Amino acid sequence: MTTTPHTLDQAQAASPPSPLREIGQLPGPRRWPLIGNVLQIKPSRIHRDVEQLCRRYGPVMRVHLGRTPILVVAEHEAIAHILRDRPDGFRRPSITARVAHEMNGIPGLFQAEGAEWRNQRRMVMPAFAPNAIKAYFPALLKVAQRLQGRWEAQARTQAPIDLTADLKRYTVDIIAGLAFGTDVNTIDAGEDVIQQHMDVILPAVARRSVALLPYWRYFKLPADRRLERSVAAMHSAIAGLIASARQRLQAEPSRAAHPPNLLEAMIVAADEPGSGVSDRDVAGNVSTMLLAGEDTTANSLAWMLYLLQRNPQALRRVQEEVRAIAPDLSALTIAQVDALDYLDACASEAMRLKPVAPFIPLEALRETTVAHVRVPKGGLVWCVLRHDSVDDKYFPRAQAFEPQRWLPGAVDAPTIDKKVALPFGAGLRTCPGRYLALLEIKVAMVMLLGRFDIAGIDTPDGGEAQELMGFVMSPQGLQMRLRTRDAHASA
Repeated sequence: MTTTPHTLDQAQAASPPSPLREIGQLPGPRRWPLIGNVLQIKPSRIHRDVEQLCRRYGPVMRVHLGRTPILVVAEHEAIAHILRDRPDGFRRPSITARVAHEMNGIPGLFQAEGAEWRNQRRMVMPAFAPNAIKAYFPALLKVAQRLQGRWEAQARTQAPIDLTADLKRYTVDIIAGLAFGTDVNTIDAGEDVIQQHMDVILPAVARRSVALLPYWRYFKLPADRRLERSVAAMHSAIAGLIASARQRLQAEPSRAAHPPNLLEAMIVAADEPGSGVSDRDVAGNVSTMLLAGEDTTANSLAWMLYLLQRNPQALRRVQEEVRAIAPDLSALTIAQVDALDYLDACASEAMRLKPVAPFIPLEALRETTVAHVRVPKGGLVWCVLRHDSVDDKYFPRAQAFEPQRWLPGAVDAPTIDKKVALPFGAGLRTCPGRYLALLEIKVAMVMLLGRFDIAGIDTPDGGEAQELMGFVMSPQGLQMRLRTRDAHASA
């Protein structure tokens, strides 16, 4: 009995049909026996290595991880179809789930699949709805004011600011308040314990997911033992958060009707008959929220500031907009934030050039076709998100940082398809925290540009900022120097 493979080639339906190809028939780099193309792709720059291979062999090609063939797709239309076929047609690679399971990990919304994902999505989404985020806005401003105080002290002494580290403190404090109702205040007190361990765990998941040999199953290096300690400590800390939330709900039963934070809302939802959600799922989403609230937004902000510093005209324009529309952080309103059109355009342009998730690896849940290539059930597809988005065919002067291209009525606006760049993904599994992330970015920029002048953002060697691929793509070693605006400039 034969089955008709599901197709993702609807975009080419109007064109004459092309012969169906196998992954092994595609162009790609020569592979070594047993190890495939592992030596040509370094984990710390895997995104750039694959992007370069696409420029050489084309936007639909193949690579091998060991003996495993991987379909690499860099065409944005094909990628959009793939992403819209989740969670039914594609999932994150099962190797990542196995690695997390080996580490005694707990699945969260970003790792869950199928019915489990749908149950957790229903539980989490209300906390990220715009009205819920707007209700949290005063607490977000409090965190921004705290960061402003820290940077004022550093500006007075001309001390360099570890940009990514400070932005992580800012984003962790925000997500901890929204998700757990906890004021962790890492800005003043240093790193939160869960944050410290997540910074060990997440890069380990990324490394092990692409490792050729799972050596850790047979012997442990010092780094592996440190990882085990971090996993155990994270479990303990998360269990403590959940226990405290349950105590609050028991002590004040009225909280269950209107849970004041995401953690309590998740517990209430999990306790509903037939919810399909357990305390294990709640714990997984606690760790997921910290991931979403730390690395992604913090690094997007760091890249945005770096690009603005290197483009003085754009920096001046966004400074003028912020100082005209939202000059006082303490009195900032959602309406003022929404009116910052050029700042929003700067964020879109930074995420186009420096997406913190420049690729998405996926696994087919059924036989399918992608770009006229047959993908078997269990086949791996590597979606390269930064290819068409930096191509002059889709964005004139694509390598340049030009935020104005995103403004209504811009000269290039009629020729730009905003769907080419997908910083938050597409389809049902579009990032649920995108509204919060953009709000965090805008509030931080209002604080910075309204109160300070940027004296410099420096790399360790004085050259271009290097892209380091861990769990997300981050700039290496950026240090920022600030000057406090004087009273006359602030008036």
